[in-house]
Amino acid sequence: MASGLLLFSAASGGGRGQAQGRSKTLADDVLDRTADPQASTEAAAAVDNQVDSRAESTGLDEAKARRHGFAAVGAWLQRGWQFFSTQSSSSLTRRIVVLNVTGLVALSIGIIVLSQFRAGLIDARIQSLLVQGQIIAGAIASSATVETDSSITLDPDKLLHLHPGESYGPNEDALYGLDFPINPERVGPILRRLVSPTKTRARIYDRDGILLVDSRNLFGRGDILRYDLPPPTAEKPGFFERAFMALRMWLGRGDLPLYHELGPDDGKAYSEVARALDGHNASMVRINDRGDVIVSVAVPVQRFRAVRGALMLSTQGADIDDMVEAERLAVLKVFLIAAAVMVVLSILLAGTIAEPVRRLADAAESVRRRIRSRVEIPDFTRRRDEIGHLSGTLRDMTNALYSRIEAIESFAADVAHELKNPLTSLRSAVETLPLAKSDESRSRLLNVIHHDVKRLDRLISDISDASRLDAELQRQETAPVDFTKLLNTLIAVANEVKRDDCVKVTLRFEGGLHAFQVPGHDSRLGQIIDNLIENARSFSPPGGTVRVTCRHLRHHIEILVDDDGPGVRAEVCDKIFERFYTDRPHLGFGQNSGLGLSISKQIVEAHGGAIWVENRTGAPGPDGEPRVLGARFIVRLPAL
Repeated sequence: MASGLLLFSAASGGGRGQAQGRSKTLADDVLDRTADPQASTEAAAAVDNQVDSRAESTGLDEAKARRHGFAAVGAWLQRGWQFFSTQSSSSLTRRIVVLNVTGLVALSIGIIVLSQFRAGLIDARIQSLLVQGQIIAGAIASSATVETDSSITLDPDKLLHLHPGESYGPNEDALYGLDFPINPERVGPILRRLVSPTKTRARIYDRDGILLVDSRNLFGRGDILRYDLPPPTAEKPGFFERAFMALRMWLGRGDLPLYHELGPDDGKAYSEVARALDGHNASMVRINDRGDVIVSVAVPVQRFRAVRGALMLSTQGADIDDMVEAERLAVLKVFLIAAAVMVVLSILLAGTIAEPVRRLADAAESVRRRIRSRVEIPDFTRRRDEIGHLSGTLRDMTNALYSRIEAIESFAADVAHELKNPLTSLRSAVETLPLAKSDESRSRLLNVIHHDVKRLDRLISDISDASRLDAELQRQETAPVDFTKLLNTLIAVANEVKRDDCVKVTLRFEGGLHAFQVPGHDSRLGQIIDNLIENARSFSPPGGTVRVTCRHLRHHIEILVDDDGPGVRAEVCDKIFERFYTDRPHLGFGQNSGLGLSISKQIVEAHGGAIWVENRTGAPGPDGEPRVLGARFIVRLPAL
């Protein structure tokens, strides 16, 4: 029973395979442990059930693995199809694919139309037919039968006096006049055996150009001749078929003459046969009415320099055209493979161009529509190409646009706030004026009204100047500005204007060997210096001095404006360049619009420079802190 179980386990089919192999040792152990046949049978059944369950689970695992693999391949193909369909919807992708494939099509058409394969094949066939013709012509000439009434006489005495190596017989001149006609009965079998393997047509003409043998009419014993005849109900070729045949005829013919099948008595009408009968090898290439190329050669059949006839070999059917078509089909296959590869590569290439451009265009459209408060332009600046440069430029432009919008919104809010204060004061004074009972009260209200009107006029003038600043800087072209002349003129004008404070302005240049020139707008740069001088004079004590210093750094021009005033508090150093901010405790409220330094900063930044303020300090005071000597405004501009 144990041996029977082992034989059964070994002979089980491949359905359980490896699982049964692993179970074999377990079955042996069970059979070894029990000596009872019935127990052995039960153990064997248990082992067989375990083997079946393991084999079934193994098969299920393999099926799941295969399904998982097919699903992964299908998902990959689906993603690839989605990618290509998405890319093909882009106009730029279509243009790239069409242009690349058009170049490949033009190249393939040029190879097919202008290829020299056909001409080389025709030349090779001509040479091959000439060699074949010479061989066949020699065999035909050697098979000719001597038919003459003249006799050839030999002298026996001369034969006895011959030395070793000498021969005696009729010379070629004697044999030249003999007639060796071509016997069709003897030549036919030889011609059939020689021509049949070459699949060419052979025709033999006698000296008068009359056809003696045509290989197309030669057949051996047991051969079956088959002629394909058109059906009796065959219709004439349609318009498109005739047009195709005419086009093929026109493309394939070129300057080739048309082939005509001549009668058996008109052999000399073939030019190559006529030349062969004159003793020369000749060849001719023609085309038949179906557009097939026919190559024919003719060689003379001669013996002892006498031409006995001509052998004409010609190709049959479209064997040359079939070769050309096969070569063109190979070119077409290569074209299809190259076109598929080029389409895939073009789509991948377009994906690196069209997709980023589309994302940039969508982001730009979102910026135009202001779908969100701030649209982030995709960042492709890591690409070292034009797409990366375009992305960086669009990001900078968008950031500048948003900054400009925010600045305009902030400017509008500040203007509304600053205009609201004097208007509120003016409204209160106007509403209170009719209620004033004394002249003193009315006079005080009129002074308030006059002050507010002057303040409004000053605010509106400064606001108008600030709002026109950006437009003027964008419209005007930059030009070299000589700060030597500009500062001398500004300082001279400032000193000529007499004021009650008697503050003087001095000018000093450092690094006079260099030219103090910067690119920009002279009027706006002069406005910066004028604002800083006026600001310094307003904080200088009576009889003080405002010192202007211009020095040349390595790549910049730096202008310093120093005063002897109280300086600037540390907590307001950054605020004084804000719009409508003013810190003048010694002046009355509303005497300054607070736009002068803001406009100066705007002009400096438009010229690619920077402006800041700091305090000039001296020896420490009684409290141990450095004593403030005055304020210093610094303007740094790029030099030419």
